[in-house]
Amino acid sequence: MFQAGDQVRIVSCQDDPRAAGKTGRIVDENPPGPLTGGRWTVHAIGPLIGPVLCHTHELRPA
Repeated sequence: MFQAGDQVRIVSCQDDPRAAGKTGRIVDENPPGPLTGGRWTVHAIGPLIGPVLCHTHELRPA
């Protein structure tokens, strides 16, 4: 389980495949729910990639 501020490596990302292989920061303060479809919000990936939504299995601790 991740927490807000955790650095993660994006293994794959159905929301935006360009984010795969990059590192970002978890934004959510609570576990993901129905509003995001059970996906974590990851931000600070790169200047040309905005926040993305990723499932837990698509992320690894950095």
